[in-house]
Amino acid sequence: GTGKRRFIMVGRTIKKWWPIFVLPTLAAFIIGFLWPFIWGIYLSFCKFTTVQDVTFVGFSNYQKILLDNTFSHAFWLTVIFAFISSILINVLAFAIALALITKEVYSSLFVGILVGALFYSNFNFEGTILHIFEGGMISVLTDSYNMGILIFLVVLGTIVVLMNRAGGSAAYGKWAQKRIKTRKGTLFATFALGVLIFVDDYFNCLTVGSVMRPVTDKHNVSRAKLAYLIDATAAPVCIIAPISSWAAAVSGFVEGEDGITLFVHAIPYNFYALLTIFMMVAMVLMKVEFGTMGVHETNALKGDIYTTPARPYANAAEDEKSNPRGKVIDLLIPIVSLVICCVIGMIYTGGFFSGTDFVTAFSQSDASVGLVLGSFFGLVITIVLYLIRRVMNFRDCMACIPDGFKAMVPAILILTFAWTLKAMTDSLGASVFVSAIVKSSAGGLMNFLPAIIFVIGAVIAFATGTSWGTFGILIPIVVNVFSGTNHELMIISISACMAGAVCGDHCSPISDTTIMASAGAQCEHVNHVSTQLPYAMVAAAVSFLTYIIAGFVQTAWIALPAGIIMMLVFVTFMKFSQKKQTTAFSQKKEA
Repeated sequence: GTGKRRFIMVGRTIKKWWPIFVLPTLAAFIIGFLWPFIWGIYLSFCKFTTVQDVTFVGFSNYQKILLDNTFSHAFWLTVIFAFISSILINVLAFAIALALITKEVYSSLFVGILVGALFYSNFNFEGTILHIFEGGMISVLTDSYNMGILIFLVVLGTIVVLMNRAGGSAAYGKWAQKRIKTRKGTLFATFALGVLIFVDDYFNCLTVGSVMRPVTDKHNVSRAKLAYLIDATAAPVCIIAPISSWAAAVSGFVEGEDGITLFVHAIPYNFYALLTIFMMVAMVLMKVEFGTMGVHETNALKGDIYTTPARPYANAAEDEKSNPRGKVIDLLIPIVSLVICCVIGMIYTGGFFSGTDFVTAFSQSDASVGLVLGSFFGLVITIVLYLIRRVMNFRDCMACIPDGFKAMVPAILILTFAWTLKAMTDSLGASVFVSAIVKSSAGGLMNFLPAIIFVIGAVIAFATGTSWGTFGILIPIVVNVFSGTNHELMIISISACMAGAVCGDHCSPISDTTIMASAGAQCEHVNHVSTQLPYAMVAAAVSFLTYIIAGFVQTAWIALPAGIIMMLVFVTFMKFSQKKQTTAFSQKKEA
């Protein structure tokens, strides 16, 4: 083809004119690096005040510094820091690279855990095994907070199975199919439902997927697009909603400050979340798709909503028997009751019913316990509703509990491995490594610090697959860096940390939220990651530039509109580019 001929032509040109390419590079290397390096080594053996009075003194300079305790201490700290940081980066990079190459998350994560444990134990067999299980898996699974999240997942899975068996989801799908006549309307309905379910991202992913999947399938929306809509309205909505598990988690990491107040003040600066939502709405309105998502959407319009041969959920709808007695209220009442119960559960753990005001109760709530309590009462209300309406009998309701657990096994496995990998990186000094990077940047680059923190947060979240773990590492460091100095810049930087964590979480193939979105949409996980990545990278690039602006102007009234304008320009450009490609293709087809 044309591309191959161009590649061959470029190769021949380089082969013929290689000195033009090589010699300038070689000269730059010698002048810019090699000569200064050699001259620096020579000067280290000399005594001088200026380069004109250099006297060779042998090893006396080295003797003096080696006897200096301050230098010796700093030198060994530097060596240890370099060693730990190299190990840390290699462990995370190895796990992610393996996941991307093999497209299999479980074994990739476990190998990452194994490599981390090997480094920690100095390649001792007994130490490695003990650190994997005793210091890793058992440790994270016996943590009360983590166990609460797992119980919440199981209860949530049970409620979703109950709604499906009762026919509530199918009834809503039929109701929506009658009233939603256009593809654009379907996409907006999915977006609106995702925004409404703001209390928790796991609940959002599973509910929106199960409810809207029949409607999107009818209007030929690809499963990859549905997964993106679910994922883009899960974490980005929760991270800007004061009444959510995410707000509770973030406020818990802010020590010495009013956590929930800081969270609310940081909302206008959460550029990644806001720009992702704006980008999603703009693309739906302007009918713009790009990257691999464009291929999936084109195929979906032709009737193929999966695109790839691997279709693990292709027959899922056939296996589910819809209950003819189900009505829309069998979906709405469980969802509304679950949201209300989760909010009540969270403020209960914060002491609201003991006299604490609502905002304080929510800021000091235990999200894990609150969500477990709320989801449990939501489950009880759902079962009682179905028994009263005689949609399901008691035996059928109880049969949904193991099925709900089974539906959550992949997510539980991923969470367990991801938490264990985080434990491995923590034991290798991840927090020390990141703290040193941030604090070293805080000197002369104070105005660029929000953008730097955004990138660091995205990298950590991408590598570990956990947003909340990223909050736990970065937010205390940010508060410490800005303590007693620039309060507004601290709020912007905390928001940059949250935005970066959500961004990395979106891009990561091992992220729990990304996996839940794939499961909710019944989309092949690798398809979801590969189609979402270009969209996430665009939002990340615009957010990075917006954080640079925010670092200087330090007001959302200027920075956020600037980001929105940049995003609008990009989407408009892609719209015209898409039109041009469509016109060219039509002309070629006619010819």
